[in-house]
Amino acid sequence: MTDPRPIDIDGSPLRIEDVADLARGDARCRLSDDAGFQGRINRGAEFVDRLIAEDGAVYGVSTGYGDSCTVVIPPAQVAELPHRLYTYHGVGLGRFLDPEETRAVLVARLASLSQGMSGVSLGLLRQLQALLEHDILPLIPAEGSVGASGDLTPLSYVAAVLCGEREVSHRGRIRPAAEALAEHGLAPLKLRPKEGLAIMNGTAVMTALACLAWRRADYLGRLATRITAFNVLASDGNAHHFDQALFAVKPHPGQQRVAARLRQDLASDRPPRNELRIQDRYSLRCAPHVIGVLEDALPWLRANIENELNSANDNPIIDAAQEMVLHGGHFYGGHIAFAMDCMKNAVANLADLLDRQMALLVDARYNHGLPANLSAASGDRAALNHGLKALQISASAWTAEALKLTMPASVFSRSTECHNQDKVSMGTIAARDCLRIIELTEQVTAALLVTARQGVALRRALERDTGLSAAPEEMLVDLGRRVPLVVEDRALDGELRQLIQAIRDRAWSLYED
Repeated sequence: MTDPRPIDIDGSPLRIEDVADLARGDARCRLSDDAGFQGRINRGAEFVDRLIAEDGAVYGVSTGYGDSCTVVIPPAQVAELPHRLYTYHGVGLGRFLDPEETRAVLVARLASLSQGMSGVSLGLLRQLQALLEHDILPLIPAEGSVGASGDLTPLSYVAAVLCGEREVSHRGRIRPAAEALAEHGLAPLKLRPKEGLAIMNGTAVMTALACLAWRRADYLGRLATRITAFNVLASDGNAHHFDQALFAVKPHPGQQRVAARLRQDLASDRPPRNELRIQDRYSLRCAPHVIGVLEDALPWLRANIENELNSANDNPIIDAAQEMVLHGGHFYGGHIAFAMDCMKNAVANLADLLDRQMALLVDARYNHGLPANLSAASGDRAALNHGLKALQISASAWTAEALKLTMPASVFSRSTECHNQDKVSMGTIAARDCLRIIELTEQVTAALLVTARQGVALRRALERDTGLSAAPEEMLVDLGRRVPLVVEDRALDGELRQLIQAIRDRAWSLYED
């Protein structure tokens, strides 16, 4: 087993893949020991100290927060202020973020603070890195953020754990944070001025979830393409719907890539089998047009997510080099909110596409010679068995739920905090919705893997000339090992769960173009 690859945190740009690998444990985080990087961080913290000594009033450092910014904190109480911030924000509810999501949040906050524009100390960055190194994971409630001023409530649980308060997941157990820190020789942090605000007043939760969502959505688009190729073969479809000359006249690059992948999978230089059926139904014929929307959106989505990931996104910004305190609204998660609303729409359309393909394949009126519900039972046993009947019903239910969740969250801004936060992004809600739609679409995709495996096998029992290129053929062989042909009815839930995990593990190599 190879050691996880190291990723240095030094203020240089991270990619979505870096966050995903760190979140899954496929990489390890190293805080840079470069003197230039450490000096830049230290200068920010020193500048904050000097501001307090010289000027007295600095927002969030020696004043109250939000609409309380006019309340000046007495000098003797300034050190207590950042701890008060995470204390009163301990109001999160809902499920806890899972370990992968939590690690991604820690990475996203560390990446932002490492830009050196937040006035935090090197000690804070080291404590965040230590949580990742020792897998001390704050229990972060998923609900309670409006996405501006950043992810205040969920990030308060990170701040509290850094200081030895609240609870963590560590080595498979829920434990007090102080106990887990002590086990690794870590002392609870005493937050410096501005550090409570710097931890909490940012977009780390929505951005972390967006990174994970992008990676999963990208794979789902590729997998939906491969499944479509299987289903064209299973339904005796017309591969010429994906002709290069046809797609040259509507030049969306992602749509063209999807069509090219289908041509590659189907060896589509062969003529249509049934000359009388010139056009397949839309769920097959227009698959590149559906999947291509996501494929064309992914580069734009990546750019916006990675811009947010590698930004300083708290308030105020502390520019020690120019000795400036810049008050603004970089905690506003509008770009992530819109990206997630966009992504969830495109992904839900994958679920709908695959659900329609399945409905055609299980229906003997439309599957061109295959048995009803793709049952492989024969003879006297045929009447007793129902094939994939129930699976199609469940896939339709998962699809409907995914489609229901596509209402954009970003348009539901609410005025909060005595109208100081009177226009907010809802980015974290959008990101959570997007992940739920991805989860449902993965369930539909698992159902379609069973369906495609069954349909291709039954088609090949009728006809010999049903070849695929090498890569999809290898995947079909692998599917056959994972999912035996359904002859006698059996419960499929265990196999579906294993397929969902295989999807999340990116078990099949798909289109390395």
